Amino acid sequence: MGLRFETRRSDSPWVDTVWTCTSEQVTAMTSVAGVRLGLVFWEQDGRARAGITGPGSRTGKAPVPEGATFTGIEFALGASLRAVPTAALVDGGVELPDTTRRTFRLDGARWETPGPDHAEALVGRLVRAGIVVRDPLVAEVVRGHRPAASERTVERRFRTATGLTRGAVRQIERARTAAELLAAGAPAADVVAKLDYYDEPHLARALRCYVGRTVGQLREGPAARSPSMWISA
Repeated sequence: MGLRFETRRSDSPWVDTVWTCTSEQVTAMTSVAGVRLGLVFWEQDGRARAGITGPGSRTGKAPVPEGATFTGIEFALGASLRAVPTAALVDGGVELPDTTRRTFRLDGARWETPGPDHAEALVGRLVRAGIVVRDPLVAEVVRGHRPAASERTVERRFRTATGLTRGAVRQIERARTAAELLAAGAPAADVVAKLDYYDEPHLARALRCYVGRTVGQLREGPAARSPSMWISA
């Protein structure tokens, strides 16, 4: 029992992953650091809710509504919401008002609540309405290009769009990749070499900071995938 996740990758340039989850006999979770903004919809005891989830700069503990079902959309890195500064959502999020089982309100308009198979269609409508946006300079950086702008400008716009520095994004993504490799059975020494950690103690510190698990704990079972790799506490 705990948090049961199903996650799929998206072929939309605006969406990274779509996930569903059911909580059973669990009241707390470990939220692993993540670099993306998201939307989450859930039902518990017949009541529907919706919220915006922000990037996470570190691991943490959070309550989980027991007996709830969730559908989540994790946006592509660099996508943001016109009406909500991403920096204000780091290590947190906001619940959206006036949500029903069929609709939710975002940026002054009412939208149909999606199921997991309709997530991309919803995001497409939000993009066309100008509610989900992306800085083209940041999009270049995410694709690995060098934009024609000063480093200071690039860093400022990257942080505005993502809520995090480029260095923080690299560290978080590297730790998440390390966790997945270790959970799949890769030796710690191989992970250190593959991901360019200085040594195993440095890897261990990164896992504690960003994943909230030790190498041994990751060996016990695969890390659950979700917007922030939530794991039953």
